[in-house]
Amino acid sequence: MMERTPLSLRGSVRGVFPGVKPEALEADLLRALDRREIEVLFQPQFSCQTGAVVGAEALARWQHPSLGEIGARDLFAIAERAALVAPLSRHVVARALEDAGNWPEELQLSLNITPEELGDTRFAADFAELIGRSGIAPQRLMLEITEDVLLRDLKQAADALAALRSIGFRTALDDFGAGFCNFRYLKELPLDALKLDKVMVEGVPGDPRDLAVFRAIVGLGRALGLAVVAEGIESEIQRATIISEGCDYWQGFLRAQPMPSEKMLGIARSARR
Repeated sequence: MMERTPLSLRGSVRGVFPGVKPEALEADLLRALDRREIEVLFQPQFSCQTGAVVGAEALARWQHPSLGEIGARDLFAIAERAALVAPLSRHVVARALEDAGNWPEELQLSLNITPEELGDTRFAADFAELIGRSGIAPQRLMLEITEDVLLRDLKQAADALAALRSIGFRTALDDFGAGFCNFRYLKELPLDALKLDKVMVEGVPGDPRDLAVFRAIVGLGRALGLAVVAEGIESEIQRATIISEGCDYWQGFLRAQPMPSEKMLGIARSARR
């Protein structure tokens, strides 16, 4: 689930935290990065066929001393206003890699990639070097990108992802269905998976139209050789329906909210369909 802030939220920090000066939040964030206070939690992802945990998505959380927990969306909104997106993203990736280094090799790690990163011509090389130092095989990593990443420079994004894919990284188009659903992306990007936004599954199975759309997207993914991941699964009937329709993987609050690495590993050891 892409929890990054969309372009429309740029500069909206004052609205998110009324009465709090944006400049104070930005200074707090800089200190939090220096002190490694930004936490990384993991939301497990489950196989539709076996019920086993196949991996987890890394999500940032900030326990602010006076405001309480700040989720990834608002956290990256603050970072964008402060020009701290790149340092924050590197921090999140580094901490996620530290934890994933202790996971069984069959578990994959999904990482969200920001527009700022993918728009940097050095991103592919720098990211590959970072992963190389971590000792984690690129094949265990799924890079999740959203449309706001692609709208800036589709060719640059495609080139960077192709370079990373050539050495083993995989890519998922995240939040599919939440934006414009530009099918051009499916033609031009080296994708391995589609992650369906919660809005694409919340009406399944009760609404025949929603079910028909879901069924069509699963068929499209299959035709293109892409895995299909359903996000936002919150009920057993949703889970049963997406499984019967041929979805490959799912994640959602039905089984697990974002959690520390050790708790996620406990669920991985005990998960059953």
